[in-house]
Amino acid sequence: MKVFAIYAWATVLAAVAPGLLPISSFAYALDPQLDCRSNAHAFIAPLLKDRYIDPKPMRVEANSVNAFRPAQVGNLTAFGFRVFAVLGYEHGDALFKRGDGQPITNSAYGAVVIGAADSVEAHARQAGSSAVIHEVVPLLLTAIFCGP
Repeated sequence: MKVFAIYAWATVLAAVAPGLLPISSFAYALDPQLDCRSNAHAFIAPLLKDRYIDPKPMRVEANSVNAFRPAQVGNLTAFGFRVFAVLGYEHGDALFKRGDGQPITNSAYGAVVIGAADSVEAHARQAGSSAVIHEVVPLLLTAIFCGP
C-alpha cells in the first residue's frame, strides 16, 4: 500500500513539476476574470479563442464541471500562481460537455493553481476576489472557484 501512495505522489509531482519553474514574461493573468462577476462562457471563450487552453476538456466531472488543460506550461497565472487547469460549465452552452450527473449550477468557472490554499486565498482576497478557495492536494494544488 505504501508503494502505491509513493507512486501516486510521484505521478502528481511529475504532472505539476513543469509548473514549478519560474513564471515567464508571456504569462496571461486570469486575476480580473476571477472576481466572480462574470459567467463561464465569458471566462472560457476568450481563452479558447486565443488558444490559452486546449479546446477538448481533459476531464468532465459528473456535475458537468469541465477541466481544460493550459495549452502551454506556464502561460496562465491566477493571483501569481501557475494554473494547472481551467474550470467551467454553463448550462446549454456548446463550449461545455455535460456530465452524467446533476449539473452544479447554471454557470460556474475557475482555475486550479499550483500552490497552498492559505497562500492562494490570501492573494485572492488581497485582489478583491470573492471566489471559493478549496484545497485539492495539500500544499500543492488549490481550486479557485466562482459559482455556488
